[in-house]
Amino acid sequence: MVLRAVGVIHTPYLRREDIPRQGRLSNEICEIEVFPQYAAALKDIDQCSHLFVIFWLHMADRERLSATPPHDGKEHGVFATRSPNRPNPLALDVVELVGVEGERLKVRGMDALDGSILLDIKPYSAGIDCFPQARIAWQEKEGRKAEA
Repeated sequence: MVLRAVGVIHTPYLRREDIPRQGRLSNEICEIEVFPQYAAALKDIDQCSHLFVIFWLHMADRERLSATPPHDGKEHGVFATRSPNRPNPLALDVVELVGVEGERLKVRGMDALDGSILLDIKPYSAGIDCFPQARIAWQEKEGRKAEA
């Protein structure tokens, strides 16, 4: 399998400790730089209010198979959590598109380290991508909403 970097993500987050727990809770404007050879793929992106951004967690521990989420105190398999440490450290953010300047997208809601490798961008559709009935049972036992 071969993945191609299609761009790079620029954020104010230089260390893992700087990254907000949930990107959507941050008002920081971040920039997604799409490499010139993929510029044509941005056609009509300005018509999207929100995007899925798929990127590589280059600082992740790929050997970790379990994680203890904050505020839970219990160990879970990484596939049952949103831990950045996992065998294939792909990340998925839903961001608000606030501007397009050529091959650069201004977005709100990123929780990526500065310099993270961009793998893909897709439009977010509330009608297709939103599942209000979705749940994470182990969080419900703790009386919390899903934020694994």
